[in-house]
This record gives sequence, structure tokens and C-alpha cells, in this order.
Amino acid sequence: MQKTRVMLYVDNVATVVKFWRENFEMTTVAESPLPDGSTNVVLAMPFGVELSFFSNEFIKKYSPEVLGNQPSIMFFSDDFEGLHDRLAGATPISDDNGQPAFGFPDPEGHYFAIGKA
Repeated sequence: MQKTRVMLYVDNVATVVKFWRENFEMTTVAESPLPDGSTNVVLAMPFGVELSFFSNEFIKKYSPEVLGNQPSIMFFSDDFEGLHDRLAGATPISDDNGQPAFGFPDPEGHYFAIGKA
């Protein structure tokens, strides 16, 4: 495998994409118009990981069987403490089976985790 793409379903693609761009310095690799007038935006992270954002309304119409399937994703970072300090709503750092980690919400309240690299 060369890369991994995680598809995330959100209410406001523009707001959520802005959050990820600003906090994680992600770059846009694709923007695709969809049949319902919304746009799919794909952001790239280092090491071949991409996040692909779709509006919930598009998913309800075209692929309702996956709506609500929010994955639990943990990213690992060398800037662990810096991200903890910068991300609004970051949970306290905890020990996750020997792995320092914390959670954080995106603008729509979906939680993700950061582990210390």
C-alpha cells in the first residue's frame, strides 16, 4: 500500500477543513464537486495519510449505510505537547497502555486522539 485515505462525514466541510489545515498544516490534494452541489475536499498529511471530507447530506442521499460510522483515529506527533497546548478542548494527557495521549474535538465535536511519537 502506498497511502491511506480516511473518509469523514461532517455537517460543514469548509469549517472542518479549515480546522485541519490551520492546526495540522495539511495541504489540499483534491476538491471534487458532488452531484448534490457539495464539495469533497481531500487533505494530505505526511507519510501517505489523507483525510477526505464529505457532507453528511451527501452521504445521507448517496451512501446512507455508512452514515454514522465515525472511526476512532489516533495520530502520532513529535509536537505532542505543542499540539496539546494549541488545540482548544484538548483533554488532559493520559497514559494509554504506556502511550502518552490526549483527545481533542474538531469544530463539530468529533473526537480524535494524539499520541506522543
